[in-house]
Amino acid sequence: MDIKLAVLIDGDNIPSAYVKEMMEEIAKYGNPTIKRIYGDWTKPHLSKWKNLLLENAITPIQQYGYTQGKNSTDSAMIIDAMDILYSQKVNGFCIVSSDSDFTRLATRLREAGMLVYGIGEKKTPDPFIVACDKFIYIEILKKQTEEQESSSNKKTAQKNTIATITQKEIRFISATIDDVADDDGWAFLGDVGSLMQKKQPNFDARNYGFQKLTPLIKSIKNFEVETRDGGNGRFKLIYVRIKDTKGKR
Repeated sequence: MDIKLAVLIDGDNIPSAYVKEMMEEIAKYGNPTIKRIYGDWTKPHLSKWKNLLLENAITPIQQYGYTQGKNSTDSAMIIDAMDILYSQKVNGFCIVSSDSDFTRLATRLREAGMLVYGIGEKKTPDPFIVACDKFIYIEILKKQTEEQESSSNKKTAQKNTIATITQKEIRFISATIDDVADDDGWAFLGDVGSLMQKKQPNFDARNYGFQKLTPLIKSIKNFEVETRDGGNGRFKLIYVRIKDTKGKR
């Protein structure tokens, strides 16, 4: 199925430095047929966006701040989202913002059968995160490719963007494995990943410095991983289970 996505960006709330990585990430989930960014383009703080919009074919939507202290950009995005929903031109939405004001919009779109992806900074409030099918932290999309960076700067960047696996995450993974495991305790890693995404939309191996879930699981001593033949030797299936520290298995 060809997933057509409407990408709606809160220009007042998202730094322009991430746009290239952000659009590459969105392309993994579907075809962004509608791309709009909202803000008051008379304001100097949005000037960095202007060249990037042409490069990425994003349509700017002008929204004046009619009342001081009120964010009219949010209202414009919500109205457009509902218009797009009723037009039936897309299968899903990508809401790019760190603002919890879009929580009800994400919930409403999902009620209508839409896929909803959220992208925002790590400061994004939990209600908006859990209202999405999947939520991606924008910080992990910024690739550390600048060869001219000093090693100390790289270490600082990694420290700021990569989290450490804690016992809380390990318990979460363990509980999910138990939910889908067979009688011997083995669970297909694809099923584990899908259920984890439903339970916690912002869980992403990249948050912990791994590109995929498999190497993340392998790095945790609490789990054992087994590779099985998926048929005709053409592909492999990855299974995982919780290590039995008491020797019961």
